[in-house]
Amino acid sequence: MSLHSESIRMRTKSMQVTSDTIYALSSGGLPSGVAVIRMSGAKALEVTESLAGSLPAARQAVLKTIRTRNGLVLDRGLVLVFPGPNSFTGEDCAEIHVHGGKAVVAALLAELATFEQCRLAEHGEFSRRALENGKMDLVEVEGLADLISAETEMQRRLAMEHAAGGLSQLYDGWADRLTRARALIEAELDFADEEDVPGSVSDLVWSDMAKLRLELADHLAGADFGEIIRDGLKVVIAGAPNAGKSSLMNVLARREVAIVAEIAGTTRDVLHVDLNIDGYAVKLYDTAGLRDTDEVVEREGIRRALRTAADADIVLSLAEIGERAQLEFPGFTGRVVRIGTKSDIYPDEADGDYELRISSATGAGLAELHALLLEDLRGRSSSLSLALPSRTRHRTLLSDSLEALTAAVASISAGLDIRAEYLRRSANSLGRITGRVDVEDLLDVIFSEFCIGK
Repeated sequence: MSLHSESIRMRTKSMQVTSDTIYALSSGGLPSGVAVIRMSGAKALEVTESLAGSLPAARQAVLKTIRTRNGLVLDRGLVLVFPGPNSFTGEDCAEIHVHGGKAVVAALLAELATFEQCRLAEHGEFSRRALENGKMDLVEVEGLADLISAETEMQRRLAMEHAAGGLSQLYDGWADRLTRARALIEAELDFADEEDVPGSVSDLVWSDMAKLRLELADHLAGADFGEIIRDGLKVVIAGAPNAGKSSLMNVLARREVAIVAEIAGTTRDVLHVDLNIDGYAVKLYDTAGLRDTDEVVEREGIRRALRTAADADIVLSLAEIGERAQLEFPGFTGRVVRIGTKSDIYPDEADGDYELRISSATGAGLAELHALLLEDLRGRSSSLSLALPSRTRHRTLLSDSLEALTAAVASISAGLDIRAEYLRRSANSLGRITGRVDVEDLLDVIFSEFCIGK
């Protein structure tokens, strides 16, 4: 089979799959008080009418008896229909709300499977159809996925900003400015003798492109904070054996995560808990005590501890009061907070250069540590806006766009055609963030993050 024939076959298969009516349980795990079965596609309303006997008015919930095509009563529940294109996917959609028993849902899904051209939805397929039908762009889709998985208030706010289109609006505005600049350049190249075309694009284009470059650079600088909100601030507890690392881990987590013992080298592997500090996600890591040792397993634990510290946002360097807290860690360039521990045992000890003195036994200094972490989080953002890039994909494409735009602005001696090409590359990278430019290779990965009913 030729490549052309194979391409046609794959496109035909894709069209057939897209033409199917899909359905899924969209309300989460069972049993539950209510289960929502969602449908989307050309036969959604026809199937719903067959099950419910008649269709309610659009976007109005009506109590109906749900029956099989043989007349067997499955349940009584609410039925809603959303005719396209005014629906989540842009297609005809319907929802049936029934009791959330496993047997009820299984029977209803089994009945839906008997209709021709109806099948169970794949992961993220509802959202993918919304993207393909122009109801959402790629950033909004990613924001929706993040909103579903958000565990803290700041994660929710960041995801809502993306899902509601705040970030997309910013990128679309920048893309429009790039498009207008390219149009003016093309006009000067092709119609320089026409009176309606400006004689020089310098004032009209390059001053605005220089401003855009600064805006883009400032926005990209917020990528670190956006990723921290989405993925969590990575805080590593490090220090010598018996410095109180595991005790601090347990008291911050408010449960016994790590084994605490007076025997040096008790912690051998990296332990991790997720914390919520005033709406911010914090990933806290307890590590093996750092010392010279010939014991093979302990040496591996120390190697892992140093590797984890190198990837941290903050290292809490613990030392028993009277000892010196470690200041440097291989490969780590971030903030090291020197903490003296066991202040209940050494209340009057003055030795040691510590930012904080704490006691995991009495709780002394823990409020100050909490405030320090919160201050660090808030200090990482220079803006009150949460229209921030939050994924590595965003950062990479923004960097590509900024690099091309910088080249366009800086290449003063180059021809207008070359500088216009740089602008095209910059706009192309921005378009790939929102999906305005072909991103087919990314879609399978992105939508695999979704649950079946979304």
